[in-house]
Amino acid sequence: MLQSAGDTLAQDLKMTQSPLDRARLYQDELAAIRQDIHAHPELGLQEHRTSDLVARKLEEWGIEVHRNVGQTGVVGVLRNGNGQASVGLRADMDALPILEATGLPYASQTPGLMHACGHDGHTTMLLGAAKYLAETRNFNGTVNFIFQPAEEGLGGALEMLKDGLFARFPCDAVFGLHNYPGLPIGRFATSPGARFAGGAFFDITITGKGSHGARPQEGIDPVIVACHLGTALQSIVSRNISAQDTAVLSITRIQSGDAYNVIPQHAVLAGTVRTMKSEVMATIEQNMKRLAASIATGFGAEAIVDFRILFAPTVNDEQQALAYADAAASVAGEENLRRDAPPAMASEDFGFMMQAVPGAHVLLGNGGSAAVHNHQYDFNDEAIPYGVALYAAITEKKLPKPTLD
Repeated sequence: MLQSAGDTLAQDLKMTQSPLDRARLYQDELAAIRQDIHAHPELGLQEHRTSDLVARKLEEWGIEVHRNVGQTGVVGVLRNGNGQASVGLRADMDALPILEATGLPYASQTPGLMHACGHDGHTTMLLGAAKYLAETRNFNGTVNFIFQPAEEGLGGALEMLKDGLFARFPCDAVFGLHNYPGLPIGRFATSPGARFAGGAFFDITITGKGSHGARPQEGIDPVIVACHLGTALQSIVSRNISAQDTAVLSITRIQSGDAYNVIPQHAVLAGTVRTMKSEVMATIEQNMKRLAASIATGFGAEAIVDFRILFAPTVNDEQQALAYADAAASVAGEENLRRDAPPAMASEDFGFMMQAVPGAHVLLGNGGSAAVHNHQYDFNDEAIPYGVALYAAITEKKLPKPTLD
């Protein structure tokens, strides 16, 4: 009887702990998981080891596991009580093709691949939230833990959606987060409306007629076409897009030729476009194709545009953004939350999920680390409890247990 009473008291103490205090109890275990994932990075749609680790941990904590959702994605399902409401909590798992230069004990063991965006930390925080919710069960309804592959421009969100993500695992709302270097640990930032830009990549292949560099009159120089087109493309944002809208068009690569004295047959312009509205993206694509065709034709060449939309704008639903911000304030205090953070021109393919289901996204402080996509970046393990607690807090807020009268 004394043992039973002691167990009951221990359970009561656990239930009275805040999500953040309880998440801190998992710190060592979760940091070890995060560092293991960091040491074994995998590119998008190749996250086999990471997916297996995630699935095994979820199963260990008594959570229903669904593997191979959207190829290498994993979804864990946890039900409690008789509530019919449901939420989705999402994290990304893939790494980047970057050679790590941190010199850390747990640095990448795969040369040329690196977790340089913190997805190892995001995955770990969602695992921590799954552990917390499986233990406390202080919610009434269904939680879907969505571990997404291939966020870094390889269409992982769309792969999961094509695989029936929300038909198989219905969600009334979805919530995601991303770490933010430069924002102190324990701080959050969000806002209603647009948070991240939609993104596209483009390749423009120009075909001319090769010739000797000393006899340009015998050829059609695709390099000259590329030079004129590169300048003309910059007029799209300044002359075809309203000044009240936000857009960026950047040419990031020009490739042509191999020799000093040969005018090549082909030239390629490549780059990216970012916009906050899908209709603005469509306008840029239309005008890019028009300019490429007309300028190439004017020189007697041909231009083919491959324009690929990889990210939808990430737009926070007003109601869900308010709830998520309130959850963040409950974790870290209102003084550590910015509710009117400006949008960023970077992209996040969670936007595709939020086109299907209303949701919200939050930035979480990563302290003074190097910037993401940098060869010296490292996710700060001190941020883990805050991400765990935020996921837990929004779940308990959206799926409250019925009050006893």
